[in-house]
Amino acid sequence: MSKIEIRLAERKDVAGIIDIYKPYILETAVTFDEEVPSEEEMWGRVQAIQKEHPYLVCIIDGQVAGYAYYSAYRSRASYRWSKEISVYVHPRFRKNKVASALYSTVFEIARAQGIFTLLAIITIPNEPSISFHEKLGFTKCAEYKNIGFKLGEWRTVGWWQYNLFSSFEKPGNIIPLKEIVSKGSFPEILNNAKEQIRF
Repeated sequence: MSKIEIRLAERKDVAGIIDIYKPYILETAVTFDEEVPSEEEMWGRVQAIQKEHPYLVCIIDGQVAGYAYYSAYRSRASYRWSKEISVYVHPRFRKNKVASALYSTVFEIARAQGIFTLLAIITIPNEPSISFHEKLGFTKCAEYKNIGFKLGEWRTVGWWQYNLFSSFEKPGNIIPLKEIVSKGSFPEILNNAKEQIRF
C-alpha cells in the first residue's frame, strides 16, 4: 500500500516541485513563466507564500506527486478575502485524484482563515483544467483575450471563481496561517482528503 502524506511544503520538496513545474514552463502556456526557477528562487517563492497562505505538497511513497497553494489576488487591502489558487500534478499521478485531494485541503484551510473567494486563472484552451474546476464548483467570471504572448502565440486567459461560503456576510479578520497551523485540529485538516486519492 502506498504511503500518502499531504503537508506544508518544506525545503526538501523544492526539487520535486520544480520537476513537476518545469514541463509546464517549457512546453505549455499553462503558466506564463518562461524560465525554470532555480531551487533557491523556488524556495523563496514558497516561503513568501507561506508567510500568510498554505503551500501544500502531496507526497506519495517519498515523491512529490503534486502541489497546490493560494496567494494574494491583488495588493489593495479590500481584496484580502479573495485569493488566487493553483494546483500542479506530476504526470505519473494525474489519474489518482491528487489535485482533488489537494484542493479539498486548501479549501478547508481557506475557510478556517476566513477567505471568501478563490480564483483559478486558466489559459484557454485547456479543457481538462476547465472541466476539473467546474466539477468542483468553480464558475467562469471573466476572460482576458490575447493578454499574454508565449510559445509564439497570443494567449487568452479565463478566470474561474469559487465561493467558499454559500452567502456572503460582512467578513471578519483574516486568521494568520501560523494560528491555524498551531491548532490541534490542523493535522486532521491535512489528513481528511487523503482518502480521495485512488490507485
